[in-house]
Amino acid sequence: MSKPRILVARAIFPDIVDRLREHFDVEANTDDVIWTPQELAARLADKDGVLTTGSQRIDAALLAAAPRLKVCANMAVGYNNFDVDAMTAAGVQGTNTPDVLTETTADFGFALLMATARRMTESEHYLRAGKWTKWSYDMFAGSDIHGSTLGIIGMGRIGQGIAKRGAHGFGMKVVYHNRSRLSAELEAECKATYVGKDELLRIADHVVLVVPYTPASHHTIGAAELALMKPTATLVNIARGGIVDDAALAVALRERRIAAAGLDVFEGEPSVHPDLLTVPNVVLTPHIASATVPTRRAMANLAADNLIAFFDGRGPLTPVNQPATLR
Repeated sequence: MSKPRILVARAIFPDIVDRLREHFDVEANTDDVIWTPQELAARLADKDGVLTTGSQRIDAALLAAAPRLKVCANMAVGYNNFDVDAMTAAGVQGTNTPDVLTETTADFGFALLMATARRMTESEHYLRAGKWTKWSYDMFAGSDIHGSTLGIIGMGRIGQGIAKRGAHGFGMKVVYHNRSRLSAELEAECKATYVGKDELLRIADHVVLVVPYTPASHHTIGAAELALMKPTATLVNIARGGIVDDAALAVALRERRIAAAGLDVFEGEPSVHPDLLTVPNVVLTPHIASATVPTRRAMANLAADNLIAFFDGRGPLTPVNQPATLR
């Protein structure tokens, strides 16, 4: 029997592509070209599966143009690039890569929080521009992390990881808001207290966003929410672009309604709202929260495992939907 045909839609580790070739007839995007939706659909017209990286949109129009497609394995924990309802209706399996990036992403979220609170990017730009000629008592004075109040919106695995770092490592008071409250055991483990979103925004010194993107979470933080925050507070987004109204945030930063922000994700990325590029009190990184070699390898391997398990008939390891019948 011929092997199933799959597409690896973005460049990944060559040895993992070689591993996939042991099981599949593979077309790999080794040049890492960013295909248009039409180009992606044309590539998938004769494919049985695809390994995506979060930047390829899988929707009803693409599924109609790819009648053989049976499974889409996302190399990301988030899957807002999947129209899950359309995939389920079409009998197409979706998978993601949870767990393997939790600790690395929590590390980065806390690093971004610290860089934001302590004005690291702003002060580095000042130094590189040759403006540092003397010390002064208030030069780039930021805010403390230790002993402050950390507010986390979205208390899944990554949110819990950040909470533990803050509470156990820095003696922070942790408050959180989530769609559902954690068990008493998990709250105790994280030393975290459940509060309403508005209360969290009012009392937190540092707010970290770790919610998945859905239509319901679009602009979870907009002008009204920013107005609730302390003028000394910081905001960090490691969730998804669209969780924050970037235009409203740029205004709040410019007018110093909040002290600073740290952003790893953006609306319309890789484009960044131009106003965010002109305010000094923001730390900007290009969606790299999971970017360590071991973690990215684990993500790619889990995506490959999902494809292999699906076509072996064992079922995917980490499904994101449950089609009643498969193509």
